[in-house]
Amino acid sequence: MSILKPWADGPFELILHAELQMERSDDFARRIALISFDNSIEVSVTTYLSLNPLQRQNRQYQRVDVDRWLNNYHTKLDFFFEELLNRGLTVSFEKADVVWCHDVRNGQYHGGGPTIPRERELTEARKFAILVFSILFDVSDVENLLKIRISELTGNDLPKRDVNSDKLIDERYGVVRVGGIPYYTSELLYSVDPFAYGDRATKLKSGIDPGDGLETE
Repeated sequence: MSILKPWADGPFELILHAELQMERSDDFARRIALISFDNSIEVSVTTYLSLNPLQRQNRQYQRVDVDRWLNNYHTKLDFFFEELLNRGLTVSFEKADVVWCHDVRNGQYHGGGPTIPRERELTEARKFAILVFSILFDVSDVENLLKIRISELTGNDLPKRDVNSDKLIDERYGVVRVGGIPYYTSELLYSVDPFAYGDRATKLKSGIDPGDGLETE
């Protein structure tokens, strides 16, 4: 089994978070899964290009090229597909396929519409994220790593969501809007960070007001 280098943790955690959301059946989780898979693609490229050459098998890139590739999402994809050519590798998708899922993601994140990612879009985004991560960070067993980490996280130590905790959190923080869509704070917080959900609920049950740390833009 591969042991991830510390600089690979960020992109992998985004894939892991998306994987956990995919295992749930609610619409909000599906939206978060798509966003996280898509973000992982961008973070994988950004992280890789920001590494010291020693951390990427001494692969060297001109500064002017790195600046150009880091300009936006599309140019980051340009780097990835150029890198495939340079390494003599192929993948089963094209840039247009990734851009399509990215545009769907933008509709979820910025558009504020009611649409839900389809199963095909989630499956495709997952494939893209895993392959980009696997190739750039030379990790061949991403699927196995995901299974191990999910098994660790979904044991008894993972906080459970319950009606009483939901009520306490929602009475304190109410409803928040993300991309124009209203969500109960308990639903949003548990989907994003179950441990923060558990911590908030515990403090509120103990009569401790943790303050207004739950902010939205």
